[in-house]
Amino acid sequence: MALMPRSLAGSLLLLTLVGGHAMAQEAGKWLDRMNRAVDELNYRGTFVHVIDGSAEIMNIVHRNVAGNSGERISSEAPRREIVRENDQVKWILPDQKLVLLETRKDVSPLVSALPSYSADLEPHYEINLRATARIANRPAQMIEIKPRDEFRYGYVLWLDQETAMPLKSQLMDERGRTVEQILFTEIDMAGDVAAADLEPTIETTGFSTMRPPELVPSAAANVPWRASAVPGGFRLSAATQSPMPGSKYPVEHLVYSDGLATVSVFIEDPKTKAEVNDGFSKVGSTNTFSLTLRGRKVTAVGEVPRQTVRTIASSLVAE
Repeated sequence: MALMPRSLAGSLLLLTLVGGHAMAQEAGKWLDRMNRAVDELNYRGTFVHVIDGSAEIMNIVHRNVAGNSGERISSEAPRREIVRENDQVKWILPDQKLVLLETRKDVSPLVSALPSYSADLEPHYEINLRATARIANRPAQMIEIKPRDEFRYGYVLWLDQETAMPLKSQLMDERGRTVEQILFTEIDMAGDVAAADLEPTIETTGFSTMRPPELVPSAAANVPWRASAVPGGFRLSAATQSPMPGSKYPVEHLVYSDGLATVSVFIEDPKTKAEVNDGFSKVGSTNTFSLTLRGRKVTAVGEVPRQTVRTIASSLVAE
């Protein structure tokens, strides 16, 4: 068998790398449009949110006027309603006769399930455009975000070809299994959405109203802990110290991120005598690993594989 000339082999490798980068950039443009579409478009629809085989049907009405966005999300099982205007959120929980007030923006499972693109992801994720399909009776472009190692989850997305609105998303674990899915069964992006459409539909007379205390982080310089071993691409993005609700002792908080996946590490003061069992636990797509280190309870949490939270938590050292 004749060997391929070295110059030709090098040229083919270069073309492959350039082609892969170009496809990742094109897919990145789709992801940028997707994140704008979720916030900027007016739409209403019904989607199914599935975590670990448990499904919840949710109705959403979303409105954006002059950059001010809001939405109303309702579910029948369990019955609840979430109403957001910019970063002011009202949770209505009729089973508990409770209205919970918060200041945040990422309350929608639709938003929290979506990735964002940056060129820094390419060394750790393979990002490709795949086949088209029809979702909610609309043509959609499929995008695959596949991790290059076993330390992070991947995504498969189906984006509306006209608007880049996400019609379906899947979060895939290190074995290629779907651990979370969102699927629109119907969606309308054609009409206007009135302000009245975002008003709560559940009568709250006689309900209690509660606002959790705001946690005010202190300076990063007060947190001496760092992970000495982190998977490639993960970097420290935040280090804060905050009081714990109901306790006079603070908790130290580190955040490690690769630009897509995020791991939070909590280090509790030994005086809190925290009752958290060592080892792994899992809720939905989120893995947690806890251990006792130098008398402190350390807990790492993230939508990442088990070995990622264990690697980061176990390598914690005081600088």
